[in-house]
Amino acid sequence: MQKVLSATEMREVDRRTTEKYGIPSILLMENAAHAAARVITEKLGGSVAGKSFLILCGKGNNGGDGAALARILWTLGADCFVYLFGKVEETKGEARVNFEILEKYWKEPETGLNNSVLVFEQYEPTEEQISKIIYFAYLRRERDVIVDALFGTGLDKSLQGKIENLALCQHNHQKDLAFAQKPLAVSIDIPSGLNADLSDLIGENIQADLTITFIAPKLANVFPPASNSNGELVVADIGSPQELIDNSPSQTFVAEKQDAQNWLNKTRVKPDSYKKTRGTALIIAGSKSYSGAACLTANACFAAGAGMVSVAVPKSVQEIVAAKVLDEVITRGFSETKNGAFAKSAAKDILELSEKFDVAAIGCGLTSGEESTRKFVREVVEKRQTPLVIDADGLNALAPFDLKGSDKLPLVLTPHIGEFQRLIGKNKITDRIKTAREFAKKHNVILLLKGERSLVAAPDGRVVINPTGNAGISRAGAGDTLTGIITSFLAQTFALEKPNLENTLETVVAALYISSLAGNIAAEKFGQRLMTATDIRECLGEAIKAITN
Repeated sequence: MQKVLSATEMREVDRRTTEKYGIPSILLMENAAHAAARVITEKLGGSVAGKSFLILCGKGNNGGDGAALARILWTLGADCFVYLFGKVEETKGEARVNFEILEKYWKEPETGLNNSVLVFEQYEPTEEQISKIIYFAYLRRERDVIVDALFGTGLDKSLQGKIENLALCQHNHQKDLAFAQKPLAVSIDIPSGLNADLSDLIGENIQADLTITFIAPKLANVFPPASNSNGELVVADIGSPQELIDNSPSQTFVAEKQDAQNWLNKTRVKPDSYKKTRGTALIIAGSKSYSGAACLTANACFAAGAGMVSVAVPKSVQEIVAAKVLDEVITRGFSETKNGAFAKSAAKDILELSEKFDVAAIGCGLTSGEESTRKFVREVVEKRQTPLVIDADGLNALAPFDLKGSDKLPLVLTPHIGEFQRLIGKNKITDRIKTAREFAKKHNVILLLKGERSLVAAPDGRVVINPTGNAGISRAGAGDTLTGIITSFLAQTFALEKPNLENTLETVVAALYISSLAGNIAAEKFGQRLMTATDIRECLGEAIKAITN
């Protein structure tokens, strides 16, 4: 997991890098510029020679990064047109050093190392001049790349005046032109106009195709809606020791490919494996009206690698479910209400059965309109003797939520935003990360809050943002499929080691990352409009292969 730092935490890392390790700030700026140049060069196919860059710089350190980047790109054969919105005399510290170097190269062309063009303008442009700069860059296609180095992580208020107009102009052209017709928009550290510490927009901002940030991501880099302005995000190392990042007080993280790799390595299939060492799972799901939910959950659970899966359903739908699940899945029928949902009387038998499994899941397709079914769910949760995943109507039956999980018998809750609102008894949630963190702490549970950039919260305050996935998973059945995958992964973990909150968190993070990656693969194959929950399940193998290769 990669830690997400605030602007203040990032400045502290920079300060400690210089004070404790003796790495001067000017070298960190130079490292940042070289890292950005490498990323851009790779993005352009391995060379910037002959490419034309428009580099827009502010007067702060972000502008200094842009000035250093311009110098490096120019020495590599790129034509660089640099605009400092201000005067060199108004800049300070390391930024001024780099602007003065750039000014010297521009005024003394004999210092040039090649035939590439360098133009360095410094002034406070009028709105007309700004419009002209953007017009020629976009509509006349005179520049291959536009680099935004106007503001970095220090911005805490919306853009004003001419700079706001620049962002609005760029946004409009970015939106109106086809990808092949527009220059590549690159933001250094963060798209200008975003507050690094906020996921919400604070006004107009640059829309980047690629954002290159340094040392660690900031919240606006990774959490929507602000993250939607970043385009592709690359986090570049510039030499700050990992110890300083690890010691930062931040409890917000982004899941990484390595998290999924670690889980896959830990649960790898061994030569002496058999079905029980691969993990056993019980799916408690379905009703007369929603038998498909039980099938989707059970099938996903088995497809995701569990050694043995049983699905418990109301008696009246047992034959229907048995006919639709994979041949390897065992179906069992239990007492039901007159409307074909689980009855409270089924709880005792379900609890006895669940003790034979490594993990159980409850909720998909249950319905929660009847008191008998709600009492059934509560009894199963309160008297459980195995770790439990709760989703959908299992959550609705327990709302508002007043239970607590434990380290020995972890509870994993997987609500979407509407279900979560019912759990906490609120109609609106303004800060998903904060609210999820508080809920997980209060109830001692692992909470997976689904949505754009789903997140996982733990009782110790950690929140992990998942970077994979797309809007195509918003169709019916995707939640049931995710529940099945999570349950399967937990079964495989708990077959090898005793359940606790730490290995539960690690497993849920890996399951969410891999299942959402499968969703990305499905979207590439079928498109976000047409992809289905079954497509996600069937792309799991490709997702795992992509991670392990």
